[in-house]
Amino acid sequence: MIRREPAFHLTEAPAPRCVQTFKQTLAKGGGANERSDRNRMDRPHLKAFNPWMGCQKVSQGCRFCYAEVLTKGRMQLDVFGPNTAKRQRTSERYWRGPLNWNRQAQTRRDPLRVFCASLADVFEDAPELNAWRRELWDVIDRTRWLDWQLLTKRPENIERMLPDTWDANSFGYWPHVWLGTSIERNEVRDRSHILTAVPAHVHFISYEPAIGPADDVDLEGISWVIVGGESGPGYRPMKLSWARDMQTRCAELSVRYFFKQDSSHRSEQGADALGRIYRDYPESWNRQPLSF
Repeated sequence: MIRREPAFHLTEAPAPRCVQTFKQTLAKGGGANERSDRNRMDRPHLKAFNPWMGCQKVSQGCRFCYAEVLTKGRMQLDVFGPNTAKRQRTSERYWRGPLNWNRQAQTRRDPLRVFCASLADVFEDAPELNAWRRELWDVIDRTRWLDWQLLTKRPENIERMLPDTWDANSFGYWPHVWLGTSIERNEVRDRSHILTAVPAHVHFISYEPAIGPADDVDLEGISWVIVGGESGPGYRPMKLSWARDMQTRCAELSVRYFFKQDSSHRSEQGADALGRIYRDYPESWNRQPLSF
């Protein structure tokens, strides 16, 4: 059996030094999430949570990483690169955000989706992240009215970094955790097979930034595909034929399809570039009654 992360219970460990001005949005808990929600009015049930910040590039999809641009430029943080000791954990107050969202969702009996770690990779293999990741699993375990979307470019690390109790229930996995991997072109298509080898309620692919065809990517076992072109200065154009091909394949296989944007200098542009808006999501698991 592959070794997994040992069980862990959340403690109030001191957070690293927080930076000022814009960086305080992550320290205050809520500001950054509210801003991202306003930018995604068609996705009102989606929250964003960053347990820490920083990562290292692993493939061509990372070349113009928006998270690196944001943290280095607007936030003035040096958290990216091979020196994993530079990763920065967000504040204790910010970490309480998901617990508040969970209470709200449970009261309404309406799950919320949480995209986790847009400024990092939960499954980056770095000793400095082990304790933080165990804290994250504890928070996820305590927030079962949230559907957690965990996206990685390192699916080979997922299984050994799962909590000990991942399969200790009738499902064989935590049903409120969706596991995904980024596949920007055919050259990294093997990530799909690695991902689906790990049991999960939802397996999803982020075909972003789409910088080449992905027609050889195996969609067996995939519930959801997100497609988006690259944005920002120096963006690499996406051919709409790539997005259309993926949409056709998803329709044939009953895979949910979400088209986020065309390639552009600005983000969130051209959502209707395929002739209509595609904003499909997988079904959440039935919490009536909560049974794990």
